[in-house]
Amino acid sequence: MFDRFNRRISYLRLSVTDRCNLRCTYCMPAEGVRRVRHEDVLSFEEIEELTRTAVGLGVDKVRLTGGEPLVRRGIAELVRVLAAIPGIADFAMTTNAVLLPRFAVALRAAGLHRLNISIDTLDPDRFRAITRCGNVEDTLAGITAALAAGFRSVKLNCVVTASQDEPDARSVADYAARLGLEVRFIRKMDTGKGEFWHVIGGQGGQCAICNRLRVSSTGLVYPCLFSDLCFDVRRLGPRAALLAAVEAKPEAGQTSSNQFHFIGG
Repeated sequence: MFDRFNRRISYLRLSVTDRCNLRCTYCMPAEGVRRVRHEDVLSFEEIEELTRTAVGLGVDKVRLTGGEPLVRRGIAELVRVLAAIPGIADFAMTTNAVLLPRFAVALRAAGLHRLNISIDTLDPDRFRAITRCGNVEDTLAGITAALAAGFRSVKLNCVVTASQDEPDARSVADYAARLGLEVRFIRKMDTGKGEFWHVIGGQGGQCAICNRLRVSSTGLVYPCLFSDLCFDVRRLGPRAALLAAVEAKPEAGQTSSNQFHFIGG
């Protein structure tokens, strides 16, 4: 699939739940969020149909996101079903790693290729402040479990205020270096103000080469994170929704009312 600006759209980011076991300050408001009704969330069958359709249209990279994807009941079975779809060359998940000691081996056996793990600091007090409820030792245990499970790669995502030279970011970088892991530094974004930057160590935030579509857990296909324009899979059908999103993909992001817990960042 190619959009109007001749960008090949080959990357599908699928949010499988709006729920999360952490409450990160940059992802959710302090007062919390209203949960999506169970019946409004795409079923595994709908996710499989959507993914098969996307792959048939040229997508070869799929990433599962949330919220936190590991809180979705039966997630390992969903991974197994999607991993069996011919044509997916890169199958990954973004996770906070808290539940990886329980799921890492099952996810790898089910066919998941890669993990991106979110960790913004190694300081326990700072970690709790950022996540509002988390324990950094849980995430570190998840990273250990991921490495032991033998994924193709494990990368770390670190959100920064302005620079990778901040103390928290340096601590994550030092930790990653000791383990031989890559780190992506992601500057805090504001969808409402349209503030976003290139991801250091990754391709995110570079509109000229953007190759992705995002799907919310409720089946809304977004051509761009920084736009409210979306296409409903249940109303239009997977093929029509995906093609409409590709056709409508803007040259660059602007602003949106989306919150990261809903659309997966």
